[in-house]
Amino acid sequence: MARPPRFDTDQILDAAVRLAASAGPVGVTMTAVAQSIGAPSGSMYHRFAGRAALLAEVWLRSVERFQEGYLARLHGDTDPRRAARAAARHVVGWSRAHPEEAALLLYGPWEFGRADWSDEHTGRADSGNGRVYAAIGDLAAALGATEPQDRDRVVLALIDLPLSVVRRHLRAGDPLPPHAEDLAEESAAALLPTVPGDPAA
Repeated sequence: MARPPRFDTDQILDAAVRLAASAGPVGVTMTAVAQSIGAPSGSMYHRFAGRAALLAEVWLRSVERFQEGYLARLHGDTDPRRAARAAARHVVGWSRAHPEEAALLLYGPWEFGRADWSDEHTGRADSGNGRVYAAIGDLAAALGATEPQDRDRVVLALIDLPLSVVRRHLRAGDPLPPHAEDLAEESAAALLPTVPGDPAA
């Protein structure tokens, strides 16, 4: 009977996340990850076809974990303003709970070698992004944001602005302040279009 592998895929990816958070994508190599967990370098190739596959999995696992909760907030309330505020808070709350993965996501897929990813990996990335932007589009429509400028305001409120709250602190290596979620929510709410009859109008 073959011996079970000493390190499972999640342990390997956890090590890669730590390296990416501390040294950026350039720090994530097959050798560096293997050394960080005490595994033979050759064993990495039993799990990943090469560095491009490793980088893709590191990026995708992190972003998919974030997107799962983000989509749940966008779909979690029939009131579009409440759903939007919850989504803005989630960006900060998830980053607080997962600071290394959040630091990794401050880069981008191209910095994690997307140009060399397999079709399967690029398909996963595009599918996840498509679901997020479709959900934001539905929410924007529910808010009556039909003009390009109004749709841009929704994207700014739900993606760009909450990320800016996170980015400054993570890049400085500082913990997020206790008021960060409230700040993201309040700022997002101020930017959102209002619907007729909404008390916020």
